[in-house]
Amino acid sequence: MQVLAGARTKTVSLSRPMAGILLFATLAGCSLVEDRSERYVDAPEGQPISVPEGARASRIDQAMPIRDINTDDNRRLYPSSIPKPPDMTSDILEQNYVIEELDGRVWLLVNEVPGRLWPAASGWMSESGLGVAYDSPQLGIQQSELVNFSKRSRQLVGLPDSPDANEPKTVVQMRLAPGIRRKTTEIRMRVLERDQAPDELVAWQDRETSAARIEQQKALLADLGAYLQGREDSKSFSRAASGMVAEPKVRLISSDDDVAQAVTVALDYGRTWAELNRSLEEIGAQVQDLNRSEGWFQVDFRTEDERSAGLLSWFSNDDKPLHTHTVFVEQAGDVQRVTAEQTDAYDGELTSADLLTQLFENLY
Repeated sequence: MQVLAGARTKTVSLSRPMAGILLFATLAGCSLVEDRSERYVDAPEGQPISVPEGARASRIDQAMPIRDINTDDNRRLYPSSIPKPPDMTSDILEQNYVIEELDGRVWLLVNEVPGRLWPAASGWMSESGLGVAYDSPQLGIQQSELVNFSKRSRQLVGLPDSPDANEPKTVVQMRLAPGIRRKTTEIRMRVLERDQAPDELVAWQDRETSAARIEQQKALLADLGAYLQGREDSKSFSRAASGMVAEPKVRLISSDDDVAQAVTVALDYGRTWAELNRSLEEIGAQVQDLNRSEGWFQVDFRTEDERSAGLLSWFSNDDKPLHTHTVFVEQAGDVQRVTAEQTDAYDGELTSADLLTQLFENLY
């Protein structure tokens, strides 16, 4: 076919429209394909395989068995997320009444000051059949009468229904103390067995407790928690018990120009470690790795804007965990000293002082 001189051929370019169509199809396809990468996380644990009678276990054992992993120092089990730290809460009665257990110690955490709880705790001692033989509001201790001679109190502490003349003399002690956080109280219980009935208030001592004793204490605290919950509207207050309020257990150490340098916690190492573990999660500092024996947490402490790249987040790796700060815990006299350092890999707006300040505000 002849083309007239001077005429121009017109070429239509389809590259840009086709690119847009391909991009739309790709994005649409992403929503249609199921992401099964984390399905194993929610999968229920199956029952162990039982060996049929007469069969040899060695014939059906795994050729390449999967070994157990100690997760105390191995938190990166999945690249895009980490397991939450174990919750030391063993039983929740209500939001304001929580039974906690740590290192062989059990206590009832109540969101109320000790002076408000002291009269109610005394009421529980009386109504439960324990009675109050000796008490010290300043020390926060109430000691019951002999449990042996009350059927109701015997059932409460788990003694047999039939008394035995040779059984030890048993009393119950309850101790109220200010909690680590403001306006909270920690209540502990213990059952004492003596050859003779004590004629005075026995000094409170922390000792190693057996598993049976721990369960016994949990039962007592659960009963007390239910009693306190039913009397939340009571406005009784003990002026004598208000004297047990001590100095704050958490302090923020700052420089002359008010820059946070450290946080001190007047608790033992195990309790401090557990409180820090929980507080880091609550303030949004994602724990990437930890080592309790060496006393450090590696955390991702970035702002939400720093974690997200907005519309470009699909093509960015900013949402992946990043080790931005390291939190250290060490013994310093009678307290635990908490410090933080910023890593070279992070140049964002949140400093080590910001991390310590938020930790202090959460703990205190």
